[in-house]
Amino acid sequence: MSWLVWALLSAVFAAATAILAKIGVSGIDSNLATAVRTTVIFVFAWAIALALGKHGELRHINTRSWFFLVLSGLATGLSWLCYFRALQMGQASRVAPIDKLSVALVIVFAWLFLGEGLTMLKVLGGLLIAAGAIVLAFA
Repeated sequence: MSWLVWALLSAVFAAATAILAKIGVSGIDSNLATAVRTTVIFVFAWAIALALGKHGELRHINTRSWFFLVLSGLATGLSWLCYFRALQMGQASRVAPIDKLSVALVIVFAWLFLGEGLTMLKVLGGLLIAAGAIVLAFA
């Protein structure tokens, strides 16, 4: 499958995540909900890695990759904690679009830190995503 198919599947599962999390976080602490979700992801991800025999490749991960994967994990954890708290306090149809402002931020960060090109179409697309997120958040 191409990157586009995987990205579309990611969007579908992310949408399901918002709805399921909104229901699941009702009546419990958002941090506890995040811990439960993270435990499920942890077990699920390791089950896949083990089933595919990829666990043996751990020894081949270099220090630089470990460093950035750990930082990415910390950023993910902080994002999820904030997301679950926002879901607990707000409507899923308003919280999720603001969360998706990450798309516009990734465009800027990829340009600044990864040297990716910044074209007029990317700028326009990022602005449209940002505008749409803001409109939906206050609809």
